[in-house]
Amino acid sequence: MDPLDPARPGVTADLAAEILGGRTTLGIELGSTRIKAVLIGSDHRPLAVGTAEWENQFVDRVWTYSVDAVWAGLQQCYAALAADVRRTYAVQLASVGGLGISAMMHGYLALDADGELLTPFRTWRNTNTGRAADALSAAFGANIPHRWSVAHLYQAVLDDEPHVPRIAHLTTLAGYVHWRLSGQRCLGVGDASGMFPIDSTTGGYDAAMLDEFDRLTADSALAAKLADLLPPVLVAGREAGALTADGALLLDPTGGLAPGAVMCPPEGDAGTGMVATNSVAPRTGNVSAGTSIFAMAVLEGPLGRPHREVDLVTTPAGDPVAMVHCNNGASELNAWAGLFAQFARAAGTPVEPGAVFEVLLGSARDASPDGGGLMAFNYLSGEPITDLEEGRPLFFRTPGSALDLGTFVRTQLYAVLATLRLGMDVLQREEGVELERLFAHGGLFKTAGVAQAFLAGALDTPVAVGDVAAEGGAWGIAVLAAFSQQGGHPAGLAAFLDTEVFADAVLCTVDPQPEDVAGFDSFMKRYVQALPVVRAAVSHS
Repeated sequence: MDPLDPARPGVTADLAAEILGGRTTLGIELGSTRIKAVLIGSDHRPLAVGTAEWENQFVDRVWTYSVDAVWAGLQQCYAALAADVRRTYAVQLASVGGLGISAMMHGYLALDADGELLTPFRTWRNTNTGRAADALSAAFGANIPHRWSVAHLYQAVLDDEPHVPRIAHLTTLAGYVHWRLSGQRCLGVGDASGMFPIDSTTGGYDAAMLDEFDRLTADSALAAKLADLLPPVLVAGREAGALTADGALLLDPTGGLAPGAVMCPPEGDAGTGMVATNSVAPRTGNVSAGTSIFAMAVLEGPLGRPHREVDLVTTPAGDPVAMVHCNNGASELNAWAGLFAQFARAAGTPVEPGAVFEVLLGSARDASPDGGGLMAFNYLSGEPITDLEEGRPLFFRTPGSALDLGTFVRTQLYAVLATLRLGMDVLQREEGVELERLFAHGGLFKTAGVAQAFLAGALDTPVAVGDVAAEGGAWGIAVLAAFSQQGGHPAGLAAFLDTEVFADAVLCTVDPQPEDVAGFDSFMKRYVQALPVVRAAVSHS
């Protein structure tokens, strides 16, 4: 049954009264391909959903979204949510009690003193910051990934970009939208940890590394100290301003949305994914699969040494997390699904996109566990973990291999997980990080038991999916907004999630099967051996 079907149990006058009384909380997340809004009630369950599709642009060899696209997408998304409320509950959405904004992490938004963007938004997908990332990693004694905001800033300094002397503020996409809606400059600690390293003992930016950055840029055109450019850091449970009248009009130009909603600290999609999967306590972790794919593992203690495959970030509560982030996720698989959908239309039997995925992923269940001699690389963009500055998606096979649908699809799914496996090997095999539970979320896991089972085999770890996490990070940031509304929880965020949000959650856990573990290990050996083919394709085209 559709969770928003008016005929479902729970669509009552009480829920309509909650909406009319503004006793709801709204979460909005700007993902890489979709902006999503989720309205939740007092029991933290989704009441209504609105979405808007958008896509990044590759302009002047930079992945970006325009500011106009940000606001157009947000307004379309909110309008779809309000329409869903009217359709389902026969009431008008006029106010909400709490509001949270989340977005893709990292990237570069540099603003002048008047709050105007100095360059187009540079997203996490850009990998042109290699010199800066290497230099900062060496200077800090910590891994600074290509996509982090400080790497983008230092690369702009190294390249003598003309906007550098005018920088007055740096932020992320979530921080920018939050500022425009509330008038308050701040950032949740999880999102801030993708801008600059966080000192978990203080909950703020690492002071020694700030000083080192200022030393590195002392003779450059950068006029300000880095601490004065970065947004203030807030942990989950804190209030972060309120929706202003101007902000309400930015979301709803019709004037139907009242200002005043309490806003939580803006967060990144990694942090909201952790909340959406109840993975904020030590020895828990999650995998999120979309345009990118990344894994988060909440640590019990520090790692033995820095690793370029592993980012050290935090939960929204500020606890240390090891993050394995891969730039390339399910986009190439989506492209193949689109090709099969075109074939179906050309054959006179059009198939809905969701049904296409059901058929394709279903065909992979009984396919050869090791990929049967087929090989795929999903690199639409550069991939730092495998040292690729640009993307080259490839599919090839050995001459004697059988090209059947199931094995082809299984190979494409394996390609989504392969780079993640390389990073997770560092955590699990080199550092000995143990996980009691690993939750998976994202569209890749909607077909029951397929990608979930392959991920369990790839990481040799039980993998769970949940009934509520299907709404993803937009629901996660709505939960964080509700957490701020009630002033936090005496025992912290993890206890709040366990006792108030996930107490009745239904989970389906799949254990790794020996044939899948062995099959993926065999695939990975061939994958690593074939990486020079991809590097050659990049260098010769």
